[in-house]
Amino acid sequence: MEITLRSVLLILGVAFMIAFIVTPLSIKIAPKIGAVDVPKDSRRMHRRTIPRFGGLAVFAGTMITVGFFLWDDPKIRVAMLGGALIYVLGVVDDLKNLHAGIKFGYQVAVAVMIYAMGIRINIINNYFGPGNWILSDAICFIVTVLWIVGITNTINLIDGLDGLAAGTSAIAALCIAYIAYIHGDTFGMATVCVAMLALAGSCLGFLPYNFSPAKTFMGDGGALFLGFMIAVLSVIGPLKRSTVIAVVVPVVVLAIPIFDTSFAIVRRIVNRKPIMEADKGHLHHRLMDAGYGQRRAVLMLYGISAIMGMAAVLISRELYKDACALAVIAAVYLYVFLTDPNHKMPHIKAVNIAKEEKKQAASERVAAEEETGSGASESTENVE
Repeated sequence: MEITLRSVLLILGVAFMIAFIVTPLSIKIAPKIGAVDVPKDSRRMHRRTIPRFGGLAVFAGTMITVGFFLWDDPKIRVAMLGGALIYVLGVVDDLKNLHAGIKFGYQVAVAVMIYAMGIRINIINNYFGPGNWILSDAICFIVTVLWIVGITNTINLIDGLDGLAAGTSAIAALCIAYIAYIHGDTFGMATVCVAMLALAGSCLGFLPYNFSPAKTFMGDGGALFLGFMIAVLSVIGPLKRSTVIAVVVPVVVLAIPIFDTSFAIVRRIVNRKPIMEADKGHLHHRLMDAGYGQRRAVLMLYGISAIMGMAAVLISRELYKDACALAVIAAVYLYVFLTDPNHKMPHIKAVNIAKEEKKQAASERVAAEEETGSGASESTENVE
């Protein structure tokens, strides 16, 4: 398919409209099937029950648009099959709250299926000499499965503020689509460009209902689907001819969720907690603790994601020094956002939610007792 401004707007528009129309339907369906998010702990940022079936809109917008424009491509059909299986996993998890081990095993099984059906990473650029390193079958298998499973979960882990996962995914997809567009003639990436545009359009169509204050959440179904599709589409087909673009670029574009995921793993190991156990130490939680509202925190992370997206574009054009400069700027902003004059670096230990809640309750009880005592003293003075 030839990529022109007209076709770009058409693909974005179709995906946007499908998601925009399906989202209100998902809001009506959610209570009927029990897909609602109840704020039962302080880790959640909302204080009322909200539907969490909005992933249906992202799923429908992406799959219908990609299927319509790219159905003839066999590897796109493989990606769509894997995306559908991952989406089903997410929906079941939203409804039944599956055990982490079951979800992980299912994701690995889908990643293995994708590898077996021909979508794999088998070339890495040799930066120490001419040519490329061709990976052995075993290493190719491990790298591909880890890549798919890892990126699939990064989007889900940052889905903690209104509009954060959808907006970050849209930025990432648009950046990869742009890179695919500018290198299309060289590496034959028109397919990747179209698929990423469909993914971005679906996120943008869902975002008006999900941005703070959110009317609906995408749930694990939408978040896992987005992560999986970004992971698979970024290494599909001819994109593998340049693994710098196929692997390094998505890593840079997804720097925020990848950093947040990596930091969460380290934090939980240090605290001797299960890696899959939720806590209140993610980037978005830290921004909220620093006093930023949801909208400002999300916009800050959008900005940093966009900076890293532009760095990825520069990397794809071999402008490495310029890309490093942007990465340094993004790191400085992260430092500024996450620290204050009294703290040189963010604390690695996560907030102990139960302990903090007990401490807060105790403080409120003491304050109430003091207020009661003060009231009694005033009454005594009036009597005198």
